[in-house]
Amino acid sequence: MAWNIDPVHSQVSFSLKHMMVSTVRGNFKVFGGKLEIDEANPQNSWVEAQADAASIDTREPNRDNHLRSADFFDAGKYPVISFKSKKVEPVSNDEYRVLGDLTMHGVTREVLFNAEYSGQLKDAYGKQRAGLTAKATINRKDFGLNWNAALESGGVLVSDKVNIEIDLAAVKEE
Repeated sequence: MAWNIDPVHSQVSFSLKHMMVSTVRGNFKVFGGKLEIDEANPQNSWVEAQADAASIDTREPNRDNHLRSADFFDAGKYPVISFKSKKVEPVSNDEYRVLGDLTMHGVTREVLFNAEYSGQLKDAYGKQRAGLTAKATINRKDFGLNWNAALESGGVLVSDKVNIEIDLAAVKEE
């Protein structure tokens, strides 16, 4: 039985270096998806998730508008960022490697997430809930997000390395 991602209790966030010295963090406000959790046979587990590229939020409206533009996500042309797992591999009791296809800006690349499963419980309303976290690092240029600006002091305005962090809560379908 599938589980639905609970966006109210989940977060899809990212971080990267700005001007080579400070860290900028942001998230996507609109996202969703489904997953299957097979505790007995984790290799049978899977996830399919999407985020609305235009829902990017870095707490700076001018930067967010630039990120939505053709310089970066081109959210009008490529409105959805998606991930579809291909393989779930146990590492330890609660740690897993999740390999899948990340599609962003019209480009699909394999990405490996390191995930930690927090388990399941029944909430006060009788619904079965589960939680997990997942982290990956990508190179934004692998997805055609190439815009940058050189700094007079050397280096660039935006780093190529992007850290992705997902805090996920899911509710079992009834």
